[in-house]
Amino acid sequence: MEVADLWRYPVKSLRGESLEEAELTALGIEGDRLVHAIRPGGRVFTTRTHPRMLGLQGGLDADGVPTVEGVRWDDARARAAVRAVTEPDAELVYYDGDGPQRFDVLPISVATDGGVAAVGVDGRRFRANVYVAGADGLAEREWVGRELHLGEAIVGVRQVRGRCVMTTYDPDTLEQDITVLQKIYWDLGGRTALDCYALHPGRIRVGDRVEVGDYWTLERAASR
Repeated sequence: MEVADLWRYPVKSLRGESLEEAELTALGIEGDRLVHAIRPGGRVFTTRTHPRMLGLQGGLDADGVPTVEGVRWDDARARAAVRAVTEPDAELVYYDGDGPQRFDVLPISVATDGGVAAVGVDGRRFRANVYVAGADGLAEREWVGRELHLGEAIVGVRQVRGRCVMTTYDPDTLEQDITVLQKIYWDLGGRTALDCYALHPGRIRVGDRVEVGDYWTLERAASR
């Protein structure tokens, strides 16, 4: 198996960026989900309730600063763009911690071509960080409790991810097709792709070999 695609989402719930390589840190892909749109009081806006957020492009500029539609996140124009697709009092905040407001579940999401094929849709609907090619059907479901070697990095697999209404929106047209989520529930028990966390930071590149192993491979090897 190999790494087919890498993605980061500098602004939570906005469109992400496709990468050729990325640094995996203890908090996932470097630059991922650094800025959030929030209501007064701190509750985070997501595409589950405001799907038009998917129509805005998030990114990082040359200095590593998150952007909305090419404008720095702290620019009034970025705030106006987000308010237009959420609510008039929405604010943008920067947060690089590890709390639940940054990641819905865990910092790293991995999808496989076998899992995507089982649903039969554009894999971008899953908004994964790492897409793996060459998986045997639904083999990803057997990786829970094990580790994935992705280039120089290693991640632990916690669980198969429960899916939500976000998967029903086309990433380009934003048109909704509720049958996508129905298929995930009927055929896959409501779950597909993997929630993961960093075991060993490192560089990941498109084309890197992917291997499944047991936890703490590096530590055991070093002790021999």
